[in-house]
Amino acid sequence: MSNEFRRTGDLKSIGSYPVWVQRVVRETAPHKRRVVDHELFAMMREGKLPLLAMRRFMAGVWPTIEQFPRFMSMNLKKIGYGDSVGEDMARRYLIQNIRVEQKHAEHWATWAASAGLTLNDLRTGADMEGLQALAHWCWYICDQGKLAVAIAATNYAVEGATGEWSCVVCSKDTYAQSLPAEVRVPAMRWLKVHAEYDDTHPWEALDIVSTLLGHAPSAQDIAEVRRAIQSSYVYMAMALDNALMAAMHGTFDETASNAATLGDDALDAA
Repeated sequence: MSNEFRRTGDLKSIGSYPVWVQRVVRETAPHKRRVVDHELFAMMREGKLPLLAMRRFMAGVWPTIEQFPRFMSMNLKKIGYGDSVGEDMARRYLIQNIRVEQKHAEHWATWAASAGLTLNDLRTGADMEGLQALAHWCWYICDQGKLAVAIAATNYAVEGATGEWSCVVCSKDTYAQSLPAEVRVPAMRWLKVHAEYDDTHPWEALDIVSTLLGHAPSAQDIAEVRRAIQSSYVYMAMALDNALMAAMHGTFDETASNAATLGDDALDAA
């Protein structure tokens, strides 16, 4: 069998991808479930997430949201036109989606406003301990990692898990109904976009990774992809744990918002 991979099956069927990719997805699934099934999202869906936890979550995750177009641009710089079929796929994908991700940052800021956070609150809350690690990881892997590894870590793992937890929150209208009617539609836009529109993005990323590396990449390449995907999930779960536990204990980095506004596992993916 030639090492070259060209998908012929359905984009969103895992059976359409090389056996090694199917194995990596299966092996990292428990780490993904820890993100998607996290208590923070379950509480958000039921409209029971404490405001302090919501604010800490939104301010802490903001650096990843705001910088995601930059992460994609860092990967785009690795590609020359016509270098390979996989790289041409990646080039088109990244160019098309960088502008989309910029709009997503605007939607996140609007959502945060419904929780009483200003853009300045988001910016000054970016250094909250335990929450900024995901953005640092994404920056590192997109700066230092191979193209396939970086796309697997960000566009497959981060975007994929994000789309799924957005579906969890939107699976009931309880949270949406908890928002004031006058801001409900714009405040829900980020969630709605990710629960519906972004469904194909992680699959497209998986297709790119598969095309770049083929049917039989080296054991080292496979290990790097697996580690990168797992690390993204671990850092995501770490941020969620931190936001929920700190809020439950009544703490919030005061640089993220003034007192009047607030009022009311270490990574081991080797």
